[in-house]
Amino acid sequence: MRIAVTGSIATDHLMTFPGRFSDQLLPDQLQQVSLSFLVDELEIRRGGIAANISFGLGGLGLNPLLVGAVGTDFADYRAWLERHGVDCSGVHVSELRHTARFMCTTDTDHNQMASFYAGAMSEARNIELAPLGEIDLVVISPNDPEAMVRHTDECRTRGIAFAADPSQQLARMDGAEVRSLIGGAAYLFTNEYEKALCEQKSGWTDAEILDRVGVRVTTLGSKGVVIDRKDEPGLHVPAAPEVRKVEPTGVGDAFRAGFLAAVAWGLGLERAAQLGNLVAAHALETAGGQEYTLVRETLLTRMGEAYGAEAAEEIAVHLR
Repeated sequence: MRIAVTGSIATDHLMTFPGRFSDQLLPDQLQQVSLSFLVDELEIRRGGIAANISFGLGGLGLNPLLVGAVGTDFADYRAWLERHGVDCSGVHVSELRHTARFMCTTDTDHNQMASFYAGAMSEARNIELAPLGEIDLVVISPNDPEAMVRHTDECRTRGIAFAADPSQQLARMDGAEVRSLIGGAAYLFTNEYEKALCEQKSGWTDAEILDRVGVRVTTLGSKGVVIDRKDEPGLHVPAAPEVRKVEPTGVGDAFRAGFLAAVAWGLGLERAAQLGNLVAAHALETAGGQEYTLVRETLLTRMGEAYGAEAAEEIAVHLR
């Protein structure tokens, strides 16, 4: 299965605040917030949702096609991704703008406040999928909003299966845009909050969304993931135990990589969620969305411990 991952490609500037954001917010002053947080740490990492997902897929032995827009400062980042199994032939290089920047501060409770500079990402709307060759599944992850709509429409027109992953862009999209992004998706990825926002913005109930998508995947953080399909009971898969919690940036992207790798291998949804949870645990144990390493024997040992020997055996057939 050839998977194309469309979306943001960015540099992450990750900071740590040694306190709780909630302690600094005054309920009766929320209409005029003006805060500055003195941070202890600054990590500059490779990131962007599409790049993070592609990195995870490459680490599991697939060769995903990354589709997005970057600046001329992308050369080193391109080399890194290609060394990790990512096909960057679908990346457009802007002559005018820098690669996008994600700036995020995390507090002691792992709550986050972030800003995102789109930069070259705004040119992703000019990318057409047809010249990129045969594609079996397109992941529509957060990107320039017009690019997300264009890629989704092209998938429908060309009859290509797509996975809708609107996440952060839900906040700035109106109801019509949200409906256009999720209607007809083979897979819809959200977390709990995004699930509710998706329903509120689209005007569709949970049942009505399930009428319009193949599989709805809702991540629940430490509680695992729920998978829903029309007229079938929901499937809950508990989270994989983590060795330690370091930094949550990119954890959801790692989950999607593991889930989609299992889908590409032809495994069932429960196994896909289990592998997604396990790759997500690896990401949580490192700082940055592309700093974890997937070692075959370690991955299989942890899969067996978390989900049983049969799960490890099914995954082992596909891991290099």
